[in-house]
Amino acid sequence: MSRYARQTILPEIGAAGQARLARAHVLVAGAGGLGVPVLQYLAGAGIGTITLVDVDLVAEHNLHRQPLYRMDQIGQPKAQAAANVLTALNPDVRVVPVIEMLDPANAPPLVGAADLVLDCADTFAASLTLSDHCHDRGKPLITASALGQAGYVAGCCGGSPSLRAIFPDLPERGASCATAGVMGPMVGAVGALQGQMALSVLLGLAPSPLGQMITVDTARWRFAGFRFDRAPEPERPLRFIARNQIRSDDLLIDLRAEAAPFSPGARHVPPAGLWALAPPDGRRVVLACATGLRAHNAGQELQARWPGEIALLAIQS
Repeated sequence: MSRYARQTILPEIGAAGQARLARAHVLVAGAGGLGVPVLQYLAGAGIGTITLVDVDLVAEHNLHRQPLYRMDQIGQPKAQAAANVLTALNPDVRVVPVIEMLDPANAPPLVGAADLVLDCADTFAASLTLSDHCHDRGKPLITASALGQAGYVAGCCGGSPSLRAIFPDLPERGASCATAGVMGPMVGAVGALQGQMALSVLLGLAPSPLGQMITVDTARWRFAGFRFDRAPEPERPLRFIARNQIRSDDLLIDLRAEAAPFSPGARHVPPAGLWALAPPDGRRVVLACATGLRAHNAGQELQARWPGEIALLAIQS
């Protein structure tokens, strides 16, 4: 019996749908808590090619929510470790590990080569970068986030509004799994929903999950959802750049109070001090912080009173 018999028996899939999955090329950004269930289910479903981008290493403190990895893989690059396991799981699937941090420099070719993109990253900068390039190219993006006992998954771009349209304003402070904690099954549930949305888009099932948000709250045992098909795009989105995209005449502002400026040419200005900044005409201002959150919010404030060009930079340790 075929390994795909239990899904091809569905009338909406069949042999033709399975052939579509075998021809599909998906990009998965992040091999952590969300990426693990996504990768397992997409490989199990017979996706033809999976490009997996992640620069992190397998770590013991993450294994409670990343059960794809074993103790003997600790210290190995996640992308390569996951590729090895997935190839053993399903040799029909070609897994291409990219041991790099996803950024605005490598995102365009990676997004361009894929039929669909899954955002399993853990920074605002990576998620917005993926959304920007998917929106530019008309590629569908399945994005998600999970923290504590709650999370969401949404189908963006590909003819539907982008992630920026759903979240035009970001929070002042962002928590992470490292600072706020997370339960493993919660992340697995959200990642599984991502995988289901991805398969639905690739198979062309109706109704499409693009333009759909689903929220999960296991603290209160609530599932909810809404359509955002008509959410407007921001008029002047602030885009991220990579370090190698900095220009020689850029005005570099490091917003981090907890670290020295990231470059000898950067000025250390905390967000509260931006009100006194008077950028010279004709120069681009680059606002930098660790994850991109402070840079995005500070950029919106600066944009409200200065018409010049602003770019954002996320500095990862």
